Formats: sequence, structure tokens, C-alpha cells
Amino acid sequence: MRKTIGWAVCVAAAVFAAGCCNCRSYQKKTRRPLAGTEWQLVQLYGEKVAAGEECFTLVFGPEERTVSGRGACNRLTGSYALGERRALKIGPLGTTRMWCPDVDREARFVEAVESATHYEMDGPMLLLLSDGKLNAIFQARP
Repeated sequence: MRKTIGWAVCVAAAVFAAGCCNCRSYQKKTRRPLAGTEWQLVQLYGEKVAAGEECFTLVFGPEERTVSGRGACNRLTGSYALGERRALKIGPLGTTRMWCPDVDREARFVEAVESATHYEMDGPMLLLLSDGKLNAIFQARP
């Protein structure tokens, strides 16, 4: 009886480990580089954001350390700096000044991006964090 329980635990551990390997493999296959990828906002301060055509996007420049993108209706641009342990400093961001119905969300978007202190990547997802709190989640656009 004791051997059967020990064997079952070993099998369960092996299945769990194999599942994790698949997760890591998927993450490696779907991971996109921070710079040069167009990132589409999917969540802002815990609220889902409907995927819109070219709305709420960021693109980090590979060499010149510039970031650009779009809010609800305005273009934005600025600079960014990377540090150790995925430290990230963005901004200040300059934006065009067009009025649109979603201008309040756009202001929150700019605030979330400028207040980011770190980033994490999970497969095709980019997470912007501010002192450990999740500000925004982006998905790589094809």
C-alpha cells in the first residue's frame, strides 16, 4: 500500500513537471521583444479594455530609446530607460491635444504608462507595474 501511494505521488509530480515544461515552451515561442513590438492595451488598472483599431498602443524603439503610440484619439511620444531587474522609466510623454469621447481613459492610460517602474513579460503579454502594483497589461499585436 505504501509503495502504491509513493508511486502515485511520483507520477503526479512527473505529470505536473511536464505540464510546466509545456507552459515554458509556449511562453518562449510566443514571447516578443519589448522593443520593436506593437503592444495593444487589454487591461488598465484592472478594467478590461475592448480591443480597438490602433487605440491604446505602445511601440518601444529598439535603439533610440523612444516610445510612441496612440491613446483613444491622440498620438503620444517620449523616451524610456531600462534598468536592472526589468526596471523601466517612461516619459514624460508628449501628446497631441485632440478631444475625443474617451479622453478620460486616455489620461489614465498616459498616467499608467508614465508611472511604471518595472515591467514583466509573460508569453505575448507585457505587464507594466508601479512599485509592485499592476497598472496595465498589453498584448503583442501580430
